[in-house]
Amino acid sequence: MVTSSLSVLRACGLYQWGLKNWARMSGPPLLRLGGRSTWASSRTTATLSLKPSGRCCWDEPLHTAVRGLAPQQPVTLRASLRDEKGALFRANARYRADAEGKLDLARAPALGGSFAGLEPMGLIWAMEPDKPFWRLVKRDVQTPFVVELEVLDGHEPDVGQQLARALHERHFMLPGVRRVPVREGRVRATLFLPPEPGPYPGIVDLFGLGGGLLEYRASLLAGKGFAVMALAYYGYDDLPRSLETVHLEYFEEAVNYLLHHPEVKGPGIGLLGNSKGGELCLAISSFLKGITAAVIINGSVAVVGASIHYKDETLPPVGIMRDRIKVTKDGIMDVVEALKSPLEDQKSFIPVEKSDTTFLFLVGQDDHNWKSEFYANEASKRLQAHGKEKPQIICYPEAGHYIEPPYWPLCRAAHHVLVGGPIVYGGEPRAHTMAQLDVWEQLQTFFHKHLGGES
Repeated sequence: MVTSSLSVLRACGLYQWGLKNWARMSGPPLLRLGGRSTWASSRTTATLSLKPSGRCCWDEPLHTAVRGLAPQQPVTLRASLRDEKGALFRANARYRADAEGKLDLARAPALGGSFAGLEPMGLIWAMEPDKPFWRLVKRDVQTPFVVELEVLDGHEPDVGQQLARALHERHFMLPGVRRVPVREGRVRATLFLPPEPGPYPGIVDLFGLGGGLLEYRASLLAGKGFAVMALAYYGYDDLPRSLETVHLEYFEEAVNYLLHHPEVKGPGIGLLGNSKGGELCLAISSFLKGITAAVIINGSVAVVGASIHYKDETLPPVGIMRDRIKVTKDGIMDVVEALKSPLEDQKSFIPVEKSDTTFLFLVGQDDHNWKSEFYANEASKRLQAHGKEKPQIICYPEAGHYIEPPYWPLCRAAHHVLVGGPIVYGGEPRAHTMAQLDVWEQLQTFFHKHLGGES
């Protein structure tokens, strides 16, 4: 706590020196108030500087600096945000100002807290929910997540006096990006277009289980020069409330809508999917025409949970071996060994050999939802065995299942719809964050290359 009251000076044995001697002291003294050490600064109030100031897109880095601290002053920086359901996410890190009373997170390593070391964006990606088994999700991309950043005196994040505070808005639509709701035939989606008139490379974006319409990846990618359609496939509007059978005719309608859109560059489009969405991207590429390129993020080459149907062909789901589900010491289920191999359940193996699509598999090697690396390798073997192009597979050590846009907090464990309880999703925070950064660049480069955009 920074204070200059005479009573405190007397209590510290400094008042007898007189105010002139007090002013001559080089550097601020360390005071002990109520049993806690704190720095009393003779400087002006600390200021928290953010660049870009005020707002930026979620996938942009933020430069954070503090000025006006005492030389070598210990401080704690704390970040927090509330999601759209009011759940609180928080992170903190301990730092020490330099000899000039400055702190630049791009140069100063964190001394501990939610993370340690030189991590300029650590206060964002290291956030964890107060609510157990809670995943950060953005449903309204027209509003930002508002992050509160605080500078606290000392190295005790829950009791330090607030020295500075700033609010920072992290948006999901670059200014000028166009958001177009789509209700065409059975298709329920939202199309995001870059600010200027097209045509642009077109992408259909699919998320995993959970239902609804998630737009935040599509809206961010539209700012990178793509026409991206976030597509719902159940649990939204008048679509089926649950997922028992997937009819690819629905996705065929969506693909055709995008292929014939005047602002979409042909002759083909791209698919982007993670988890169940990745599985669906493999199925769509195998049965439908017009798919030039597909990025599969931790997807399955086996049909899981719900059968996939197209015309007169049905792929049944792979078997589940519940006796292989393990329970961690924290009481969370680990289901990574629970699915039967598609090599045993051949009827559930998605016939990727039928596809002429160019694939990119992005794999978290600590994915505990299912065996993403195994699935990617088996898909590659099947493609090559039938004379198709060998797909690119990029593996990320210690990355978990939910690989999101850059700086997204890691979801280590959350409720799983099929399992009916919380499961381990895997991932080590820093490695997962580094994977998300690279994945974001890799998928953009891949789509620009194969869909004819500008890199």
